[in-house]
This record gives sequence, C-alpha cells and structure tokens, in this order.
Amino acid sequence: MSLARPGSFAWLALHELRLAFRARPTKGKTRWIGYLLVGGWLVIGCLAGWALRNKAIPVPPDALIGVLAVSTLALSFMTAQAMIGSQRTLYERGDLPLLLSAPIPGRSVLLAKLLGIAATIALTYAVLLLPIVLPVAILGHPRLFGLVALLIALALVAASLGLALTLVIAALVGPRAARTIGQVAAAVLGGALFLFTQVLPHSEGRTSTFTVVFERLRDAGIGTSGVSGLPGHAAFGDPLAIVVLLGVGLAAFAGAGITLERWFLSGYFDGGAKLSRSRPTGRASARLFHAGLTRTVFAKEWRLLARDPALAFQIVLRLIYLAPLVLGLLGGRHAVPIPAALAFASVLIASQLVGSFAWLTVSAEDAPDLLQVAPVARATIDRAKLLAAFAMAAPFALILPIMIALQTPLGAAITLVMTVLGGAAAGYVELKLGKPGKRGAFNRRRSGSIVAGILSLLIALVFGGGAAALVFWVTGGLAGVPAFQ
Repeated sequence: MSLARPGSFAWLALHELRLAFRARPTKGKTRWIGYLLVGGWLVIGCLAGWALRNKAIPVPPDALIGVLAVSTLALSFMTAQAMIGSQRTLYERGDLPLLLSAPIPGRSVLLAKLLGIAATIALTYAVLLLPIVLPVAILGHPRLFGLVALLIALALVAASLGLALTLVIAALVGPRAARTIGQVAAAVLGGALFLFTQVLPHSEGRTSTFTVVFERLRDAGIGTSGVSGLPGHAAFGDPLAIVVLLGVGLAAFAGAGITLERWFLSGYFDGGAKLSRSRPTGRASARLFHAGLTRTVFAKEWRLLARDPALAFQIVLRLIYLAPLVLGLLGGRHAVPIPAALAFASVLIASQLVGSFAWLTVSAEDAPDLLQVAPVARATIDRAKLLAAFAMAAPFALILPIMIALQTPLGAAITLVMTVLGGAAAGYVELKLGKPGKRGAFNRRRSGSIVAGILSLLIALVFGGGAAALVFWVTGGLAGVPAFQ
C-alpha cells in the first residue's frame, strides 16, 4: 500500500484487490481442503508440463472453436457473478459511505470497486485454470500465457457488463425491486446458455448437445477467423489477438468508469434511502395479527420468505436447471423410463427446496429466545414454520408431478405423496438441527449443520428412489418406451 499515494486510484485498487483475496475461506477445515485441492491440481499441472516440455502442442481449428464456446459460456457466468457483486457493493453495508465522504473522486471509487469485482471473478476461474496452464507454459510452451490474458479480458468485460446491467435495472424499477429483479436476472443470465444448448438436440433429433453446438459453429465458420477467432488465437499466444482482447477489456473498464459514475452514485444513495412506501401510523397493526398461533407464525414466515431477494435467486436458479427435465419429457425420444426419472427428480428437488426454506426460517429467526420461553408448544411453532416452507416450495414441487400425470396419473399421485413425505422429512431435520443465525447466511447454504445436510441428502435419495421404483413398477418399466435415437 505504501507504493501508491493514499487516496489515489492505485491505492484504492490495491485495497480492493486485497479485499478480493481475503474473501476466500481462511478458517477451519475449508481452508485446508482448498489448499490440498489446489496443491494437487498444481502437481498435475507440473507433471503435464514436464511431459510436454519437448513436444509441440498442435492448434487445430476445432480447438479455436472450443475456446470460443468455453469463453462465451464463461462470460455469461462471469457477468452473472458481476451483477451479484455489484448489488452487494451498492446495497450492503461496506466501506462506500467512508469512501464517498472522503475527498476522493467518485470515479476513482467506482473504478476501484469495479476492479475488485473483476478480481473476485477472475480469482474463481484462476484457481481452476492457472495451476495447470502456468506450469505447462513455464516448462516449454510460453504461448499458453495467452490464456491468462484471455481470462483478464473476460473478467474486465464481465465486470463492466454486470455493473451496467445492475445500474440499468435500478434505474428502471427503483431500489426497492432492483435487488430482487437483479438476482433473478443474474440467475437467468447464468443459465440462459445452458437452456439454449438443451433445446437444440430436440429440434434436430440428435443426442449430443455439444455436438450440435460445435457443428453449427464449424459449419458457419465461426471461431477460427475474424472477430470470433480472437479468443482462440489469444488463448494460444497470438500477440495481435492478445492486444486486441486486452484493449477491449480495458476500454470497457474505462468506459464503465466514465459513463456510469453518475448512475453509480445515484444507485448508492437511492439504495441507502428508506424503502418503505409509507410511514407506519399504527392504525393498521390489526392486520398483522391473526386468529391462532399457527396462522400468525405462518403469516410472519411467509412474509419474510416472500420478500427475500437471495431466496428468489436460489429459486430461479433451481428452476432454470429443472427446465431441461421437462423438455426431456416433451421430447419423447428416450430409452429410459421418463416418469420414473422425473419422479426421482421431483422428490429430490422438492426436498431440497423445503429443507432450504425450513433452514431459512430457523437461521433468520430474530427472536429465538422469545419463542423458547413463550407459553406455547414448540411443536406448534415448528409446524407453522414447516407449513410456510411447504407453501413456498409447493408451486415448484408440483411442476414435475403435473408433467408425469400426462403419461400416468397413478404415477403422478405416487410422486406427489413421496414428494410431500420427503419434503416433510427434510424440513423436519432442518428445523431440529438448524441453529438461529443471520438471514444473509442463506447464500452460504452449507455453512449450517453438516449433519443436517447429509441427512437431507439421504432423505432425498431414499424417498426419491422409492418414488422412482414405485412409478417404474406401476408403469410396467420400459414397456412402451420408444427406442433411443
């Protein structure tokens, strides 16, 4: 930090880079497991580099197309990460109040924050890529350093796009809805390419999604020359492609700092304002109370669950990856018993959703001591919390049983019963083993009880397997299922 003048962009940038590096796990077994995994990955990279040190690595046109496809997919996920990071920067408590009240230009603060978001994104992929690439590049193939330049360029572009999308959403819908809609948009963006690749095989009658995408790019001549060939050529060390991509990344970074400064400051100040539509008068307090303890607790948990932005993100992300299962049923070209497979998926997804919601009702309880000493049965409170979790998961848990009913109504009924039993068991485990904590911990789902996570998974497998077996039996197994094409 002493190398840069305090208050300068370089000083702020070094601070943000240090914060990005500190964001990794630093305590407990997680840190050591991460170190072991990275160390093992690095050993594999060193062995690969030593084996390839005197051998030429060919660069066929298909490799360039593959780099383009992977870069496009990575850019979509990076942009989704950048949107989440931008929202945290704008709407969560941090150092922005101090920085913006200091005699520091707002543009420097924005660029430093944007660099921190880009560094956080790049660090995630660097841990997976660099332990393999760097040893091979150092031990005889320096052109592979182009992969590092490609990663930097993608991170800079993704950070700029993520911040721009976040600010546009905030300007269109306001700070109240921007958090929820931004989380949903990030989830959709992260899974859009996945959905697209799942739809292609059904339209062409092929079996391999990757083959369809790859052949389309190759037939169109995309990925080997021109602008589309820049990622592939840069990854394999073409100096001109590297300069162009880094220039695009730096231009996007600088352009975001120049054009988005006013929107960034407006989004921050609007996000810090009170978001209530009206001032409470106390005259409408009666509508917050209900006849009966179960209805009161249910209403309270439902209201908290329904307005949680992080919750909306988790739900939409699950639904995005649930869609290919439904598309698979509609396609009808499979050699596996589709109703049985969907029955297993229904129980697995529903139990995980109910367990997650039940865990949230425990972790986000603001007055656990008050409930502990209240003159009411604990079972009544747990039942109300579980009902709220079921109510939130029900619309999504019914999707697959309805699709199964198109082929076998009896199988749909069995699936629905097993889904309810599996969800109830998973929710009960989370209620009994969960501990009150902060609502923000929901984004770190497995930071809760490890035992509860293992039991919930076992419950999902047992009830899901039971549902699949019963549906398989009532539908006659593979009878009537078309041959694989």
